[in-house]
Amino acid sequence: MPLKINVLERTKNGLKIELESEGHTFCNLLQHTLLQDKSVEMAGYDIPHPLVSHPILRIRTKGNKPPEKALTNALKAIREIIDTFLKEFEKGTKTG
Repeated sequence: MPLKINVLERTKNGLKIELESEGHTFCNLLQHTLLQDKSVEMAGYDIPHPLVSHPILRIRTKGNKPPEKALTNALKAIREIIDTFLKEFEKGTKTG
């Protein structure tokens, strides 16, 4: 199912988005990665209704860093982790 993102609120240092069709697995990874960024003051998510998986992600940054930039950096970091894992997995499972 394709991911749909709805921007609910945007300020200079804040971003609130809804991620349709996602759940705790992706949101927890994203929150954890965002919180590793020293310019991120707060990152969290909530799934308002347990039967409808439309988490609300909130990001607040410090200083002049836009929250969209923090989110982009976190997604790039996640991609790097996945690429590294995939390479190591393929290397470790090669036969012959």
